[in-house]
Amino acid sequence: MKKIAIASALLSALALSATAHAYQAEVGASAGYVDPDNGSSGSDFGVYGTYYFNPVQTRNSPLAEAAFLDRASNVNVHANFADRGDTDDNTYGASVEFFVPNSDFYVGAGIDQNEQKWRRNGVKLDWDTTYYNAEVGYLPAPGLLIAAGVKGYDNDNDDGVDPTLRAKFITQVGGRDLNLEAGAAFGDLDEYNLAADYYIDKTVSVGADYYKNDLTDVSEFGISASKFFTPQISLEGRVGFGEQFDNDYNTFGIAGKYRF
Repeated sequence: MKKIAIASALLSALALSATAHAYQAEVGASAGYVDPDNGSSGSDFGVYGTYYFNPVQTRNSPLAEAAFLDRASNVNVHANFADRGDTDDNTYGASVEFFVPNSDFYVGAGIDQNEQKWRRNGVKLDWDTTYYNAEVGYLPAPGLLIAAGVKGYDNDNDDGVDPTLRAKFITQVGGRDLNLEAGAAFGDLDEYNLAADYYIDKTVSVGADYYKNDLTDVSEFGISASKFFTPQISLEGRVGFGEQFDNDYNTFGIAGKYRF
């Protein structure tokens, strides 16, 4: 009887750990391609890593939203390298999210350094810009975050800071999970974005997004899909349809992630 009891306890523990799928770090890589109607096509490659201060419990959440629903504080570093014909466009950055323990408050901040290099008629030109943001938020209900803050930039030619507002809400519709996001920056930036992801099950989602920035005259609509093949490994893809300065373009991207 003791052996049976011990075996049962071990099996129960294994089953519990198998369904929990806790993780404390995530790394990923992405690749993309831009194809404009006029001008040079280009490609980009990105890498990132996220460390969570405490293990993320997936519970019965959509796997892609486990960290948010678990209110998992984290730090992230990322880099992106883009080749646009005669232009190199590289970005390096870091960010932090902190969900205040035993409360419904949230704070976040990030900084990015963008370096652009042009090669035209044998002349090389450099242009560096620092982007930064900070926000505070409140979670009035499970799965709902409302945050306000500032977003700014600074380079040798200009600088500016504008207020921001965003919301994220994960709910259920017809027994399926739905993620809704909206954000805006006011003032000189004058940009906004909308996104929605519908989870067919806890591992598969399809989505759509829209982004517009009046300062850079960019507007883009995208459709995406993601799949977790295991609780640790996922793959996602996106196709975008955009316009900038009356020039239409298409984007194609794919990204893989690993959690441990």
